[in-house]
Amino acid sequence: MQPEDALNVRGRSRHRTVDRIAAILELVARSRTGLTLSGMAKELDAPISSTQGLVNGLVATGYLEEHERRYSLGSAPYLLNRLAGRQPVSTVTHADLEDVHASSGLTTVLSIAVGPNIFYVDYCSSDPRFAYLAENYVRRSLIRTSGGWILLAGMEKRDLWAYIQSLPDEDRDTVERFFAALPEIEQTGICASPNESTDGDGVSVAVRENGKTVAAVGVIAPHTVITKERDRLVALLEQGARSWSDRSVRP
Repeated sequence: MQPEDALNVRGRSRHRTVDRIAAILELVARSRTGLTLSGMAKELDAPISSTQGLVNGLVATGYLEEHERRYSLGSAPYLLNRLAGRQPVSTVTHADLEDVHASSGLTTVLSIAVGPNIFYVDYCSSDPRFAYLAENYVRRSLIRTSGGWILLAGMEKRDLWAYIQSLPDEDRDTVERFFAALPEIEQTGICASPNESTDGDGVSVAVRENGKTVAAVGVIAPHTVITKERDRLVALLEQGARSWSDRSVRP
């Protein structure tokens, strides 16, 4: 399928109730002390009555739990991942990020895609900006980072086209550059120096498990540094990716 065929692909339709349930779960997961019903309704900009119905259903099924009229995440999300025998990324450890950081001398991050966003779920850096992004699970744009380009390249085409169609007009030039780079990213699993972020530039490599791209490991620095060190960083990440891939196929 070619990029121009995206216009003929229907994206996955959103469902208002599902969106609201997902928002409730994320709000509660981010809260360290739990949320009240009124607090959730305010964050959702939704009536308390309709929020109450969703919350009651989530408590009844174990996705939320209530204590002294505050709601926190229940055990069901944890159980589902246990049943599936999976973590978001199982082959790359924090020690691996430390190794890349030590060899590159640059901020190193582990990224995953959740819906239309990229999140840093682990990092190794002395830069407080990236500590904040990772420790607070701040959403970032997939189309604006090297790790995002890796994750987009690994998406099902239907989801990729739907994401591209959802972007504002100011991202169109970036989209064109992404599509120009897409064949090489798909072939090599490397995205080097897209220079699309205001926070710096990067080189990222796909983390693949069971034949699927599940994450990206990237090094981030000012564009001038990434450009100068590009080949060395690509080689470093390719070496790391080979070792992580070996882990995923061990019995």
